[in-house]
Amino acid sequence: MPNIANINSESRLLVDADTTSYTAADLLRRINDAYEEVVGIIIGCDGLWQFDDTNFTDFPIGTTTLVNSQNDYAFDVSMLEIERVEVKDNSGLWHQLNPIDKSQVGEAIDEFMKTDGLPIYYDKQGASIILYPAPDNGVSVTLASGLKVYFQRTAAIFTAAEVTTGTKLPGFASSHHYLLSYKAALPYAMSYKKDRVPMLMAEIGRREKALIDHYSRREKDRRKMLSMGGVSHR
Repeated sequence: MPNIANINSESRLLVDADTTSYTAADLLRRINDAYEEVVGIIIGCDGLWQFDDTNFTDFPIGTTTLVNSQNDYAFDVSMLEIERVEVKDNSGLWHQLNPIDKSQVGEAIDEFMKTDGLPIYYDKQGASIILYPAPDNGVSVTLASGLKVYFQRTAAIFTAAEVTTGTKLPGFASSHHYLLSYKAALPYAMSYKKDRVPMLMAEIGRREKALIDHYSRREKDRRKMLSMGGVSHR
């Protein structure tokens, strides 16, 4: 399984670079950019089995405290996709909220569900989740750790210290690790080895296709169901 040391070595070999011509700082920046790009591709392939970088030690679930009469809650920008939002009622039971967009509200936003209570809807605006209605002061909701967000996040990118150690693995299938090498080699080649750009781009395309094929077929244990549609004999 190629680790970060192997991936960096491969990147430099692809463009005849060394640690002087392709510095550790530049290579780290480009490897991490490629890493986040690859994770974005994988997330776009997900079916019912959601991808999460295996380097994370926790589940992609965020919990925060509700505030009386506050409907605006900021979320971490590393949350690439918000999958569901839940609130806890005053009996300790969780309730899933329904997503809504302000375009679906047929009245002034300030008048929409303006009486505090148990939230029913949520809207995503910028880096915030807006709850409707805003939670009340513990009458209908549990304020402490009462908001839970399930999400998909970006890659657990490499640090300079991890590059020095050299043993960390990317958190996706090992058969596709060297895709990072090709992606990081390409911008260097565009500046200093232009004759290798077509080869690198072709190989990146081939490897991305293989990555997409791999992550699009992960649910082999899920039985595929066929439905019969109406047949016209006219």
